[in-house]
Amino acid sequence: MDPERIVFDAMQEGWAAQQRSRQLKASTIEGRLAVVRRFAEYTNQYPWQWTATEFEAFVTSLVGARPTTIRGYQAALRIFLEYVTSADYEWVSRCKDEFGSAPTQVVTEWNSYHHTTPYEGDPGRRPLTYDEVQALFDAADGLVESIRCRGRKGAIAAQRDAIVLKVVYAFGLRRRELWGLDLADLHGNPKVPEYGKAGCLFVRWGKSSRGGPPKRRSVLLVPEMDWVVASVRQWIDELRPMFGPTGHPALFLSERAGRLSLRSINRAFNDAREEAGLPGELDLHSLRHSYVTHLIEFDYPERFVQDQVGHQYASTTAVYAGVSDDYRHRLLQRVIDRDRHRWEITHDPQDGL
Repeated sequence: MDPERIVFDAMQEGWAAQQRSRQLKASTIEGRLAVVRRFAEYTNQYPWQWTATEFEAFVTSLVGARPTTIRGYQAALRIFLEYVTSADYEWVSRCKDEFGSAPTQVVTEWNSYHHTTPYEGDPGRRPLTYDEVQALFDAADGLVESIRCRGRKGAIAAQRDAIVLKVVYAFGLRRRELWGLDLADLHGNPKVPEYGKAGCLFVRWGKSSRGGPPKRRSVLLVPEMDWVVASVRQWIDELRPMFGPTGHPALFLSERAGRLSLRSINRAFNDAREEAGLPGELDLHSLRHSYVTHLIEFDYPERFVQDQVGHQYASTTAVYAGVSDDYRHRLLQRVIDRDRHRWEITHDPQDGL
């Protein structure tokens, strides 16, 4: 019998039950529990023995971790300790009775990493320029021809991957949003019937907030991206049936006639990026940054762009944007021309300055 281990396991089970009652996702709960276990292993102690000094040493040991990762670890430990120190549960009194000490909150304002900037991701992640987007797509298409010329298998899969990248960019999708698309999520736009079923995508796997369910939204195809219509039609009418007769609802299928995996979607981008010779720090999510940036440069209203990508706050959309110098120069020139025109129609040249 190990009473300390029994109590610690019971704490974790009780905390998991509390989080499930809040309807948090299983992955969120398990991720938080993993942090608690990791800290316990690091200190080789139990929660009623933890101190602020040990917590600070643990955070310091996370060499090379991203700020968001560190804050996530801190949040998990803080929330767990809020649970075991709450008067609503019996852990404080039980630990005092059995072990002579009780858990305390060791994650405080004074030793926590605070969110000080709007964007804390990899500085290397940025929007692609128009030329880089074109180079990426050309490289993806080139891989198809290369496989065919060498007489190797996989040309159809490579063609699917090229279309996947184009759909991600043309609709500004996250990786999981693309993964979760079904054929039934393709909708026409009655205002633009020539787009067919590619006129609108119904996204059902949007990023959730605070452990809630995935958010849903509709993404309209903008005219500047209408070139993707031909690719979508080719995939549905010609290529998708080649993956075998299947009743699977997924829009994009794997070679085994199942839903295309998240890893395969990442690999599609990485292969095309390497073939195009683009910087290694660019990733699939950079296409979403590119979509936001380019819509802004196309002069779409900020609120429209925000709704298209499913951001709750306009500040998040602003972080994604990285407009070019050329766009800013054109914007400035447009404002100057507008003000000059206003001055000219309100002043008589005969009046002088």
